[in-house]
Amino acid sequence: MQQHPAYKTPFLVLTLVLILCFIINISLGSVLIPLKSIFGIVTGQVPENTSWEFIVINYRLPKALTAIIVGSGLGISGLLMQTLFKNPLAGPFVLGITSGASLGVAIAIMGASFFGGVMAGVLISKWSIVIAASLGSFLVLLTVLIVSNKVRDTMALLIIGLMFGSITAAIISVLTYFSTAEELQQFVFWRFGSLGNLSWQELVIFSIIYCIGLLLSLASIKALNTLLLGDNYAKSLGLNLKKTRLTIIIATSLLAGTITAFAGPIAFIGLAIPHITRQIFTTSNHKILLPAVFLLGSIIMLICDTIAQLPGLEYFLPINAITCLVGAPVVIWLLVRKRKMVF
Repeated sequence: MQQHPAYKTPFLVLTLVLILCFIINISLGSVLIPLKSIFGIVTGQVPENTSWEFIVINYRLPKALTAIIVGSGLGISGLLMQTLFKNPLAGPFVLGITSGASLGVAIAIMGASFFGGVMAGVLISKWSIVIAASLGSFLVLLTVLIVSNKVRDTMALLIIGLMFGSITAAIISVLTYFSTAEELQQFVFWRFGSLGNLSWQELVIFSIIYCIGLLLSLASIKALNTLLLGDNYAKSLGLNLKKTRLTIIIATSLLAGTITAFAGPIAFIGLAIPHITRQIFTTSNHKILLPAVFLLGSIIMLICDTIAQLPGLEYFLPINAITCLVGAPVVIWLLVRKRKMVF
């Protein structure tokens, strides 16, 4: 995708920063691996310490790639939602997709004891959690799509999405009340979010669905720019609002729903990354914003993950906590400093 000449330098800088963050993320952790050894492992050379190869190939590389997918996917989802609803507080969660995934996982984990025996063990297995989250987000998506055909007002759709979130939160609260301590602990740990639990096979499936959502987002760039002019003006230009809204909702659901299913509900990124991008690039053109959000979302997620794994220590912090603690003050500072938002 060609960029405006004025933005070539920022994009080049962000690309270099992304590569640097990726390399640092792979090298740091409970075991510090020299950069020379990492390059050797990636290029197929046998390292001086054979355990380093296992750590890099089977854990750190998939985790770093997951961070890029999660950061960019949530950032793009947030951008799509903020443009569709013309609301700076909109994010991937507004349609209830994330809440639907949480409900699916809550039923699988905290409802497993009702089935007992072997069935309970199947329900709380790794793949069943992913499937439960996917089914939960898909059912909410299906409901939202049905409602979107009945409701023409975009703001009404936003409110309905938030109501779905409230309903799922209430059901989860009931399940939480009747769950055992072990089930509750497992659900809480899932809600913390995690980037390091995916194998290469799971990452391939994750990436395929992510790419479909990304392609739909790229195909919607022209429509997103037209929506900024207002629904009535967009109609006069020949934009099919119903089809555009459907495409944006499906793209967001594929991105946010899949990320929640594989990595858990990651907070802050989807809401804040579009704002940070607008403050840096001072444009509302989605030909610039969408790739910029991809790069910034990936960078910030890699930085948060590097902080969360506490380099040199055996402990690690919940990624959800880090995304909020690191990101929220940055957004507040940018908004206070600029005092206006390009939207």
